[in-house]
Amino acid sequence: MGQLVLAAKVSHVPSLMLSEAEGSPLKSARAGAVRALRELGRRARDRRVSTFVVFDTHWLSNFGYHINANPHHQGSFTSHEAPQMIQDLRYDLPGDTALAEAIAKQAGEAGLNVIAHKVASLGLEYGTIVPMHYMNPDGWAKVVSVASPLFTSLEESRLLGEATRRAIEGSGERVAVIASGSLSHRLWPNKQLGPEAWTSVASEFNRQVDLRVLELWQQRRYREFIDMLPDYAVKCNGEGGMADTIMLFAALGWDGFHGAAEQLCDYFPSSGSGQVNVEFHVDG
Repeated sequence: MGQLVLAAKVSHVPSLMLSEAEGSPLKSARAGAVRALRELGRRARDRRVSTFVVFDTHWLSNFGYHINANPHHQGSFTSHEAPQMIQDLRYDLPGDTALAEAIAKQAGEAGLNVIAHKVASLGLEYGTIVPMHYMNPDGWAKVVSVASPLFTSLEESRLLGEATRRAIEGSGERVAVIASGSLSHRLWPNKQLGPEAWTSVASEFNRQVDLRVLELWQQRRYREFIDMLPDYAVKCNGEGGMADTIMLFAALGWDGFHGAAEQLCDYFPSSGSGQVNVEFHVDG
């Protein structure tokens, strides 16, 4: 029987990569967030994780839910939106076709339109590549990437998260589920892409709501968070509709989850959005 052994909400912003580049004006600015991602990777390895399932809000789909079920993920990635930040980033990661197909099967039985793809030319998006760069750098664990549909509902994303948990439990895998995306996601307009783009959140309202969400998580007040989640996703410009967070909490048991939320780095802005890395402990 498979088991969910690690669950986390993580950042995938390109400035993580820029923070490590020599000569960058952001050199070391994201050191805390990078350390947190590497720590999650260390914990995953210690818990003998065999597969990462990544809910990727940077793989956006117009038509239904999609899962990358390739047996191997290999390529060189340059971001089309920020090639100055992510350029020629190589990745070489094993896939988990069986688990990807099991998720699609469970979701289909729940009434969702989900396709697990084995297409060699279907690469990974940076919402998966960047966290794996730090958490799974040498490809010691398999990877399944799940897209976020643009035209969906909270209920549909919840069904997919629940299907993911059932598929995990029916597998022989020890799985880490990763929600890859921001908290609030209002970005600075082009004319304001100066230093403030890296040092402040674009909306004070969004920043305050993000901080309140982190308080609720730390206090394990998940039912209140889930009650506010539909408004939070809309009013705070949720990346991919916050589908990653919805799917994560559904996999955890929705408002029945009672585990601790451990914030692993300071809350930080990037291009106006709010970012953080948090582990939700599933051990009892």
